[in-house]
Amino acid sequence: MKTSLILSSFILTAAEPVSAVGTFLKTLENINSVINEFVWVKIGLILLIGTGILMTVLTNFFQIVHLPHWIKKTIGCIFQKESHNKKEAGSVSQFQAMCTALAATIGTGNIAGVSAAIVLGGPGAVFWMWIAAFFGMMTNFSENVLGIYYRKKNENGEWSGGAMYYLKEGLAEMPGYEWIGKVLALLFSVFAILASFGIGNMGQVNKITLNLNSAFFSKYSDIVIFRNIPLTSFCIGLAIMVISALIILGGVKRIAAVAEKVVPFMALAYVLGALVIIFANFTEILPAIQSIFRFAFGVKAVGGAATGILIKTVITQGCKRGVFSNEAGLGSSVMVHCNSNVKEPVKQGLWGIFEVFADTMVVCTITALVVLTSGYIDLNTGLAVPGTDDATLVAKAFSGVFGRGGEMFVAVSLLLFAFTTVLGWSHYGSKSIEYLFGKFGITASKIYRIVFVLMIMSGALMTSSLAWDISDTFNGLMMIPNLIGVLTLSPAVVVITRNYIARKIKGENIPPVLSNYEDIQEEMAKAVAEGKE
Repeated sequence: MKTSLILSSFILTAAEPVSAVGTFLKTLENINSVINEFVWVKIGLILLIGTGILMTVLTNFFQIVHLPHWIKKTIGCIFQKESHNKKEAGSVSQFQAMCTALAATIGTGNIAGVSAAIVLGGPGAVFWMWIAAFFGMMTNFSENVLGIYYRKKNENGEWSGGAMYYLKEGLAEMPGYEWIGKVLALLFSVFAILASFGIGNMGQVNKITLNLNSAFFSKYSDIVIFRNIPLTSFCIGLAIMVISALIILGGVKRIAAVAEKVVPFMALAYVLGALVIIFANFTEILPAIQSIFRFAFGVKAVGGAATGILIKTVITQGCKRGVFSNEAGLGSSVMVHCNSNVKEPVKQGLWGIFEVFADTMVVCTITALVVLTSGYIDLNTGLAVPGTDDATLVAKAFSGVFGRGGEMFVAVSLLLFAFTTVLGWSHYGSKSIEYLFGKFGITASKIYRIVFVLMIMSGALMTSSLAWDISDTFNGLMMIPNLIGVLTLSPAVVVITRNYIARKIKGENIPPVLSNYEDIQEEMAKAVAEGKE
């Protein structure tokens, strides 16, 4: 908790006047920039895409070859009783696990993240978001398979799992790698906690505050309170903090119950609203799609443009914002997927594929088309129209069709997206705390939830750029140990996946591979034999 308290102290400081802390914040920004460049450009992107490609090849392009199967077992099961079963103690239903994971992934990255990627990296950034998502499906699949295979039950009878468990337990089975697994598990947990305050808290709340202020409270922007803190920002932060407390402090079952009801509604409402915008600008649809492919390898400076956009920037922005949105490779969503009552590791892996598909291929693509057909991106040059602000770009696109109501719709959509992300990430952080503190983990996780809720106010008051940049860095730091684990344990993923294909797709009568632990393997195998998958 020392790390969390230090971080909390720093972020609260960020709310003070620039004159008091400007030098400190500038120094911090410079340090963060160096770390971010190293983590993402020099290591992260290669590791991220490389892992996705490797897992795709090792599983024989599972996401394509077995497309009908994973659609049937995910989308096809949404309205079936099986996926909604909540009777098992210490777990949530498969659908609740998926909704909670989507709650954490469908956030500001789907709106502000996509527009930022296009403004900074050009339309071609969308192409690299697709590439990252295509291979990310199998990265997320592999994470979930390993998560279920190595999960355990805590003293409360709840499932506990995630990258830290398969790093520690999986690598311990390899001679000479036990200490490496423990170190990587420790690093992942620490980075996950920090990321929960970045991508999962202050980044989300900051975007909520900016958009609500712009859409509803702009005429009150000059009203300030203590130390020049805007009154509206303070009130928004306070409201989010109180509502979050009522849900987060109730644990994973309460978070899952809320996610199950809110996520499908918010996603459908946003998609339908965005489709109206796209078809209102239908003459620009084809040019927009063409621009995605035309500028996938950089934007040259043309005409009056002062500069172009290098391919390095296009790829980096596309992949970074893609990961920021779908979280494939971070190892984060595994922690909630492991709470599922599912018995088959691969079955939960299928939900992981669907999670990335729904988040990036559907929601992010639709946002990208909204932006590219809006007129705020010059499709001839690939550059943003001068004066374009990526933070409010989507809202402007909606207001161009719906007027003031469009801006309000985006603000409310972003509120729901970001708020559910806060809920999901509070669970990820609490599970990381639980792992770090061992036998004191349950108590420590309760304290963490309280600190997490209090930190919400900080996100409402700090600067946007700093919140976003820190979130990017924490994502990258969390991603590296997780992907090392996925790569190292890839043979286990292959064995488990082939076993599932043989039994469930080819109909072979062979023993199932369900858990790394004999007692859990026996229990799960019995349930599978009884048809309880």
